[in-house]
Amino acid sequence: MLAIGIAGVKQIKGIVIIVGNYGSGKTEVSINLAVNQKRAGVDVKIADLDLVNPYFRTREARKALAKLGIEVVVPEEKYLQADLPILSPVISGLIRQPSDLTLIDAGGNDVGATVLAALADSFRNKRVHMLQVVNPFRPFTDTIESCLKMRDEIERASKMTINGIIGNANLIDETSVDDIYNGYDFVKTLSGETRLPLEFITVSVELLPEIDTGRFSCPVLPIERQLVPPWKKAADLKR
Repeated sequence: MLAIGIAGVKQIKGIVIIVGNYGSGKTEVSINLAVNQKRAGVDVKIADLDLVNPYFRTREARKALAKLGIEVVVPEEKYLQADLPILSPVISGLIRQPSDLTLIDAGGNDVGATVLAALADSFRNKRVHMLQVVNPFRPFTDTIESCLKMRDEIERASKMTINGIIGNANLIDETSVDDIYNGYDFVKTLSGETRLPLEFITVSVELLPEIDTGRFSCPVLPIERQLVPPWKKAADLKR
């Protein structure tokens, strides 16, 4: 089981692939996990493999991440706005020779996860954690059954196995304390049904002071939102 927390952060090592359905918040989770671990002294690189959704990709935060010393591996500049299955050799090289922590932000649903199957040779003989981000307030993951269906579809498309769950319950700016608690209960039940570890849940830094983290049996990842609409300003990431 991976380990992370608000204080006394434990280091995460290896290759971690973040998957989930469209709108699950997996990219925001990927970015914040990268920042969290960099602050803990881990050498972090993050690869943007979202070749499906033209909005809210990891690459949108690459300048803020670069200031923290986090390398973001993306397709060549001329392809940044392309929705084509372009796999840079740099991605394969990153997997074959990973940093302390190599995070891979895959595309949403089974369609986005298909690109992972094309990297099968690179993943061979590597220890990989593939974690499913679940927001129970989003369509297609609002029931245990739909979460299981999404997991099966992603596994078939990627030809890989999901081995952990991340709870990302939120309604963006409308999220309440009860939403966090109810979301935790949901993913805790999902963890029991699947026998997959609940690696951590997320809580925005704005809401965190109101949360009783003692209610949770898993760590909490604070979220400093980076992927915001044009009329809002991303959180300032500081060391």
